[in-house]
Amino acid sequence: MESIYEIYVKSSKDESVSMADFKGQVLLIVNTASKCGFTPQFTELQALYEEYKDQGFTVLGFPSDEFMNQEFDEQEKIMEFCRVNYGVTFPMFRKTNVKGKDIHPLFNHLTAQKSGLLTGTIKWNFTKFLVSREGDVTHRYAPKTSPMKIENDLKSLL
Repeated sequence: MESIYEIYVKSSKDESVSMADFKGQVLLIVNTASKCGFTPQFTELQALYEEYKDQGFTVLGFPSDEFMNQEFDEQEKIMEFCRVNYGVTFPMFRKTNVKGKDIHPLFNHLTAQKSGLLTGTIKWNFTKFLVSREGDVTHRYAPKTSPMKIENDLKSLL
């Protein structure tokens, strides 16, 4: 796959969404989990989204249950949890495989573009990928990296 814009993902309502729908926007793509120690990062992700969405920035959240079962089984519970506890209004998608033999093509593409420490595999929830308006993965951030610490990199792409 040559472009992120050739990939399709599933919305939280199980509808097919083309990544091409986000062409021309700066994206922060994050694998999330509702019951993780990093879950409070939703607050900062939402703050970044609110601050920069009018400048062509979008956060895309992809729940994953591949790290110690830290995500709800039901999609509705995931969405309600994010909305009620963190006021999330940025796009959230269906629970997605972000590693292993069943890795979703989006995360296969992201990890191929920007590998992590020693390997390309995502090691935990809240790994973040910053994508330029042209669809290039410019940065990868560790789960422990506060979303606010990427603000300067984000501004450089807006």
